[in-house]
Amino acid sequence: MNKATIAVDGSQSNGHPINPYLFGHFVEDIRDHMEAMLAFPLKDMDFESEAEGKAEVSGRWYPYTNGRNTSYALEAPAPKHSGRAQRIRILSDDEAYAGIAQHLALNGPIRYSVKLVARASVEIRYVIVEAVDRLRQERLGLERIELDSHNWREYEAVLDISRDCADAEFRIYVPAEHPRWQDSVSTGMLWIDHISLLPEDHIGFVKREVVEMAKDLNAGMMRLAGNYISAYHFEHGIGPVLERPVMYNEAWGGWTSKYFGTDEFIRFCRELQVEPLICVNDGSGTPEEAAQWVEYCNGGTDTPMGAVRAANGHPDPYNVKYWEIGNEVWGAWQVGTCAAADFARRTVTFIEAMKAADPEIVILACGHTNQDWNKAVLDIAGERIDYLTLHLYHGYNRFAMDRSTPAEERYKAIASFPEWTRHNIEQTREQILSSPKHSHVKLAITEYNTMYYPNNVRKGVPEEHTLGAAVANAANLNEMLRASDLVHIGSFSDLVNGWLGGCIRVGDYYADQYCGKLPGWSGHPLTVYGTPTYEVMKLYAGREITRLLPVRTECGTFSVQSNKPAPIKLDELPDLDVVACTNDEGSLITVFIVNRSLQAVTTTLDLRGLEVSEGTHLHVITGDSDQDLNTVFEPNRIASQMSDVPVETWKAGYVLRPSSIYVLEMRTNR
Repeated sequence: MNKATIAVDGSQSNGHPINPYLFGHFVEDIRDHMEAMLAFPLKDMDFESEAEGKAEVSGRWYPYTNGRNTSYALEAPAPKHSGRAQRIRILSDDEAYAGIAQHLALNGPIRYSVKLVARASVEIRYVIVEAVDRLRQERLGLERIELDSHNWREYEAVLDISRDCADAEFRIYVPAEHPRWQDSVSTGMLWIDHISLLPEDHIGFVKREVVEMAKDLNAGMMRLAGNYISAYHFEHGIGPVLERPVMYNEAWGGWTSKYFGTDEFIRFCRELQVEPLICVNDGSGTPEEAAQWVEYCNGGTDTPMGAVRAANGHPDPYNVKYWEIGNEVWGAWQVGTCAAADFARRTVTFIEAMKAADPEIVILACGHTNQDWNKAVLDIAGERIDYLTLHLYHGYNRFAMDRSTPAEERYKAIASFPEWTRHNIEQTREQILSSPKHSHVKLAITEYNTMYYPNNVRKGVPEEHTLGAAVANAANLNEMLRASDLVHIGSFSDLVNGWLGGCIRVGDYYADQYCGKLPGWSGHPLTVYGTPTYEVMKLYAGREITRLLPVRTECGTFSVQSNKPAPIKLDELPDLDVVACTNDEGSLITVFIVNRSLQAVTTTLDLRGLEVSEGTHLHVITGDSDQDLNTVFEPNRIASQMSDVPVETWKAGYVLRPSSIYVLEMRTNR
């Protein structure tokens, strides 16, 4: 068994504070992020998608009829609405039911509000909305909606769902028992422009479980950004939701959610009591548009966009302080990608326009791990910006590894994540400090996570969710804490699903963007749970820490056998990654210990004579293997556990399990 000594000097702390924004998170409209995060169980609510079957029925919907002559068509939407209208033509002589249906998962017992925008030929007097268990054909809820106008109208109803059902069918239809009508050119037609269900426990359109789990993260800051932002126009995501246009997601395909725009994002942040960070569209957008977004959020009601916000039901300014310009502009996948100097000049024009709308805002500008990019941005725009951003994703591609590489070597490669982070931070620090005109700039790591590239031929379970990934992310947080004089902001990527890194998981979306099973395959699509890294983020952000303490660690080492040259030394990496912190009063010492080793380590704690009172707490995130993970089948397999371990036990030697994360809290006599 390996041995180690950790010496903590509690008599002094460094001069800089630890910013609580270091433990932030990130919302992006990527793949199923919004679908998983939002509380609406129905998809294609505005009939925006193309027909997928023989009948002209939008997207996830399919015909629900036993009529030989029922026909379907997609037509223009209701006035001011987007998407399309679904037309259903029913032949009276068929004496059949006819409508549309969709597979979905429903919670229960709970009340769902039903919103319907529809019109019908005059002889169709009502429709039925119904939910049934597809397997048992058991009715879960039914409601009749009277149609009292030939013109477009909005209808509302309440659908009581009796119980949970993972495999339900929602139907809206004209029933067979509806009084028949005389066939002619103007009869038997029903148009549906919008149909949605929303559970009564939603919070600002977001699933209650997601809000509650996100609250436990104590994020400090929530970022709205990602590749989709560079083709996103904020004015399409404000105002009455049904009147917002449907926007194609140019970055990821599918549709950008019009149900989570600026107002919903701000409400989400207020619910979580975190600071919002908004990234503006500098790809297809303009400085004037970015300034309007700032004014919409921060302007008084006497400003044009502040008046629009007030008209949308929000008279008080949101006072969004942090604004980011550019998301991975250096990437070929980004709308508006360009050279660094071109981006920097563009950034200056955006800053001028945005600060004219609100001079008090804090500006973040797109940085890169490539220092040539950072040099150009800092030389041209450095005097005007407050933060430079970095995105740090760590995967096998850095080592020329793949799934044929032995599992132990792959684990050690991922566990070296903080070494790369240190290299990127220190290179960028040197660049920032190279000139007094931009030496004030701080760092914001606005995206980071383990990626496990190459990952488009994955077999089996998703490795991003493992205990090993949590170890890597915890050690990475330690590195960010050590550099917290420069690094003030962190945004873990992503918050909910989106890609396999999302730390809150909804359902069984276990696939990368190319491969994997269809969602719902497990029979547990309603399960909401956290990954092992969710447990890490919750544990770190929930501690009472404000400053660093000197700490010295003597321990064993490991090496990573990279198959290509690396810019850092990968031999003799410490088994233990340790950071010590204290609160303002010095009355609480918190030691973050990550055992990156695949071996147990007997660890002795040296407090340099500091007296510790009773009531030490030890939080542990561990498992039987670095490959352990949480799933819909075992959502709590990896979870943080707390116990009391006396300081005397630590002084004698405490055994740290392999691939595990520990947080030790000790009250002093100060």
